Amino acid sequence: MKIVTTLYRQVEHLVHEVAKFGLVGLLGMVVDLPLYNWLVFDNPLVFGASGDGMLHDKPVTAKFISVTVATVATYLGNRHWTWRHRERTGLHREYVLFFVLNGIGLLISAGCLGFSRYVLDQHSWLADNIAANFVGLGLGTLFRFWSYRKFVFKEELALDEAEHQPAAAATPSAPATPDTPAGLDADNTGDLPVVR
Repeated sequence: MKIVTTLYRQVEHLVHEVAKFGLVGLLGMVVDLPLYNWLVFDNPLVFGASGDGMLHDKPVTAKFISVTVATVATYLGNRHWTWRHRERTGLHREYVLFFVLNGIGLLISAGCLGFSRYVLDQHSWLADNIAANFVGLGLGTLFRFWSYRKFVFKEELALDEAEHQPAAAATPSAPATPDTPAGLDADNTGDLPVVR
């Protein structure tokens, strides 16, 4: 049981970040999907009868618009919830990097949509939603999680400093080791209770 607890403690922080990132991503999807489907198929509900929206012949443009609007919501969710514990390096820097990396994720999604529309010649709402919002969004999400974590929301200062200290520098006044109950709670962010 101790091995399982130790392994979980090593990935606990990442598990929490992935869960929060996923929930923020769902919020972005709630903004992105209806807007895209309204612009292209004149139907904000993903399922149902579809027609021709104002950008029916320009699905990639519609995708750029819907993702741009959703990006504002996801930035706020990720900055103030998913990675709120990470170092703040300035709103301007974070916002610009977030939008640039989100733009690359958007290009992945738009590329899948363009391939479906213009190479495979698929023009239905189902084909568009599978290409852009399932395949493209899935690949783009993997890229976004990695890049936001790596470049936008930097690691916590305390964690960086702790990792770079040599083990011999530990003193009796140092925090308890992770194997003790006090040590297990030392890096608790307060997000979820520690289960023993």
